[in-house]
Amino acid sequence: MKTKELTLGIVAHVDAGKTTLSEAMLHTTGAIRTLGRVDRGDTTLDTDEIEKERGITIYSREARLLLDGMTISFIDTPGHVDFSAEMERSLSVLDVAILVISGLDGVQSHTRTLWALLERYHIPVIVFVNKMDIARKSEEELFASVRSELSDRMIHWSDTKSREEEIAMTDEALLDAYLGTGTMDEDSVKKAFAKRAFFPVLFGSALKEEGVTDLLALMKQLAWEITYPKAFGAKVFKISRDKAGNRLVHLKVTGGSLKNRDSIGEDKVSEIRLYNGDKYESVTEIEAGQVAEVMGLDHVRVGDALGEQEPMALGTLEAVLSYRVIPPSDVSIYTLLEKIRILEEEDPKLMVEWLEETKEIHVRLMGAVQTQVLQENMKRRFGILVTFDAGKIMYKETIANAVEGIGHFEPLRHYAEVHVLMEPGERGSGITVDTDCKTEVLALNWQRLILTHLTEKIHRGVLTGSPLTDVHFTVVTGRAHLKHTVGGDFRQATYRAVRQGLKKADNVLLEPYYKVTLEVPQELLGRAMTDLSHMHGQMDPPEIVDGRGVLTGKVPVACVSDYAREVAAYTGGEGSISFEMAGYYPCHNTEEVIEEKGYDSETDLKNPTASVFCAHGAGYALPWFMVDGEAHVPSPLLGTGRIDEEYQQERILEAAREKEAEEEAFRQRTYGGGAMDKTSSKKSSYQGYSGMSPELEEIFIREFGQIRSPIEYSQPIVRDYDRQEEIQKAREEYFDTHKNAAEKRKNKAKRKRYILVDGYNVIHAWPELKDLTAHSFDAARGRLLDILSNYQGYDGAQMIVVFDAYMVKGGTGSVQNYHNVHVIFTKEAQTADAYIERACHELAGDAEVRVVTSDGAEQVIVAGSGGIRISSQEFLKQVEQMNTRGLSEFRDRNRG
Repeated sequence: MKTKELTLGIVAHVDAGKTTLSEAMLHTTGAIRTLGRVDRGDTTLDTDEIEKERGITIYSREARLLLDGMTISFIDTPGHVDFSAEMERSLSVLDVAILVISGLDGVQSHTRTLWALLERYHIPVIVFVNKMDIARKSEEELFASVRSELSDRMIHWSDTKSREEEIAMTDEALLDAYLGTGTMDEDSVKKAFAKRAFFPVLFGSALKEEGVTDLLALMKQLAWEITYPKAFGAKVFKISRDKAGNRLVHLKVTGGSLKNRDSIGEDKVSEIRLYNGDKYESVTEIEAGQVAEVMGLDHVRVGDALGEQEPMALGTLEAVLSYRVIPPSDVSIYTLLEKIRILEEEDPKLMVEWLEETKEIHVRLMGAVQTQVLQENMKRRFGILVTFDAGKIMYKETIANAVEGIGHFEPLRHYAEVHVLMEPGERGSGITVDTDCKTEVLALNWQRLILTHLTEKIHRGVLTGSPLTDVHFTVVTGRAHLKHTVGGDFRQATYRAVRQGLKKADNVLLEPYYKVTLEVPQELLGRAMTDLSHMHGQMDPPEIVDGRGVLTGKVPVACVSDYAREVAAYTGGEGSISFEMAGYYPCHNTEEVIEEKGYDSETDLKNPTASVFCAHGAGYALPWFMVDGEAHVPSPLLGTGRIDEEYQQERILEAAREKEAEEEAFRQRTYGGGAMDKTSSKKSSYQGYSGMSPELEEIFIREFGQIRSPIEYSQPIVRDYDRQEEIQKAREEYFDTHKNAAEKRKNKAKRKRYILVDGYNVIHAWPELKDLTAHSFDAARGRLLDILSNYQGYDGAQMIVVFDAYMVKGGTGSVQNYHNVHVIFTKEAQTADAYIERACHELAGDAEVRVVTSDGAEQVIVAGSGGIRISSQEFLKQVEQMNTRGLSEFRDRNRG
């Protein structure tokens, strides 16, 4: 189906006169009666109070005008760099764009960014050079500048003598026609314009409505009919809310039509609106090519492709700074999170992050202006005055070599295995995926599911937990089970394959860089070069232009936060500096950043590196460095040269040695060097994690991922005294050659240690104490505290015993000290489980926490919070062993 609907976008660097041009076009075509002005705050499209106060466009808005039978929906987009993400979302629905350039300032840094985006989205462009009434340069000088800075296919449209010849030179078919007949037919010119063969350039003054009529005539001349498919399709490019708080979905129909009361997924259209600024008319149907606002689509999100529409490209512009949002003292952090999620729905690039461990909210912002606007929005819309801390750099990670990642997920009655080849991608390519697996090996539906899982989430690197980028994934093999495999199994296996591959790869930390252009008086060029060198900048050779030094290059964003002010100071206001995003490059201070972040990939429960295998009817987690040897599907990459097998094996062996050394250090600290009771070393068929029941462990792994592996207390360590010297010497040699392992061991030794005991659970589990309860609970409680006090003297960890006072009427709770033991009595309506869960969650991030309980449900909570769960019976064995060892050491000392 063909349509005479055209979607036009107006883009520009801030203060180029973009909104003024929109107003002039609406006024010239009769869409509005009165010409509004930005300085008066009465324009048709800048209707938000913040926009009126600041005199800038913050939100993209739509308007409609008729042009000789052609209906044009045009979108006025933000020009300020802080709101570039809002502008980029609109580009996905444009048929043609007008790029406005200030005749006073010429091509600026953000102009170049806009040009690159228009090229990326393959949008035909008309260039309008505005403010010619106050320009210091002539049309010819400005045209030459635009042509050299942006494209040599620019056509000076008012130069009718050379126009046709220059158009013909841009397209081979046009050139043949022009050479043969001396003319070109209109349809051929329209087609050439539509495929970006040339870019017309016009000059004028929007404020005085000069050149606007020529611009409209050119649009009419170049407008073409677009053919759309008959089946319904639509692109969602924005979510907003009207003055009454109704949720509006901004979309463009790209096929068929959409009617009121139509169903889309689980939603039903309740109203369709066509907007002109803040005014609208309701319609019952919209057809292909039209842009409209739709109510009732509550589950639709920005970037969604509806119906038969192909998935939309992801935006390229993103913030490089993250800010912590601080609520006022009288507002709950959870209330703030709920409200700021509403704003994230409207602007997904905020990327709101909730840190459960620290109860903090972080958002990503482009700069100071966006930060201020967000603050004003929170106050006006929700009555909450928030503040922000200093922004932090957003890092990314990539890999430097090709590796094979293997993920296996096989808890009881589940099964999936995935092998992916992970290769370094081109800089700026993001995450790309492909498959090189035969359907006889793995069915096509499972392969597609794996590709979906590779792209559906932000994968975290293993250096700092930063987002992974510039990696190409290829599915090379895998396996499903006819009976037990369900969709979620491949999600788990895929995620674990990525993490396992990252652990084997040579990882690279990336940081954002600015492209910098610095102009200073020639005599200050040396100072400028020295400054940029100290900032780890990578600069091109300097140029001297009219007595001024010009430096261009790229500099880490982290190093130039306040340099513009410094330039103004040391040049006396005669220098200038401009920044535009250059992309992500290797970090200049990787070790410092890694140390500051303190990220541990092994304890990241949301992104587990281990795989889950099954034995004796129960699932168990296998560390990443053991997965290669246990995988069920042979690797098709071995011996092909596509991966560095020797490097992978070296990383695996190093990790295994490091893990063994860490666990040995932990055992030494926990049990010392003495022999333990060998009679208790009998193994059961399956011990799991600290004796966790297989059923509960399976539930936990399926729901939450890998458990942070504790030492298996149910299998006591038996020392061989004849080899102690040999073992100690080997350990020292290992730490001498593996500084990272030694540092980790040192850091672990510094961590505080806590033991949380569920008092009544232990009393009922220990025979001696249970017998005492028949006579007196107080006696049993006192005996338990004596035992724990004695144990604490040997162990050294802080001992906290929690007694459940849930049913005590009016109980306010209390904290008491019994010798070296902290005793907690919970308050009314608070269980010991709840108290221990909260305490474990708060302490486990920076300390080693052991929880003594046999409560089946609580063990899942403890493992999920990063604690080490010990059953009451296991702890009784530890207490007895510690007492035996202590008594033996006491006797040995007194014999001397």
